Amino acid sequence: MPDAGENEADDGKRFPSDLSKSDAIKKTADGFTYLEPTQFHEYFAADLSAEQATFMARSQVFNFGDNFKAVITTAAWRSKPSWMLVAAADRTINPDLERWYATRANSHKVEVSGASHAVYVSRPKEVAALIEEAASHAR
Repeated sequence: MPDAGENEADDGKRFPSDLSKSDAIKKTADGFTYLEPTQFHEYFAADLSAEQATFMARSQVFNFGDNFKAVITTAAWRSKPSWMLVAAADRTINPDLERWYATRANSHKVEVSGASHAVYVSRPKEVAALIEEAASHAR
C-alpha cells in the first residue's frame, strides 16, 4: 500500500523482511525474479505442507524485478476505504510493514496469527471473510 511517490522496493526497506535479507531471490538474465525452489517453503509458504510448497515453488510465475520499483502515482486508499490482512508469520513481506501500511491507510485490519505469505492457501476462510467484509461495504 505505497503512497503516491513511493514504490514497494523502497517501502520494504523500512521494515526489511527475512526474504530480503536472504539469498533466496534469484534473477534471470532478462530481469525477472523468482524464489529459489529449495528455499520457497521457508520464505513463502512455511505454514503449508512440504508437498504444497514444492508444487507452488515449481509453478511460480516469475515477476519482472523492476515492478517493485514502479512509483505509485495515486494511492487509492487516500480516497477509498481499504482492508488489510496481516499475515503475522509472513517472511516475504515483514508483518510490521503490513501493519504500518494498514495504520497509515486507516485500513480495516485483520491479523492472522501464524500465517505465511501464502495465507490465501493456508487460511482461505479468513481471506474469504475479509474479502466478503470489504465487498459488503463497497459503494
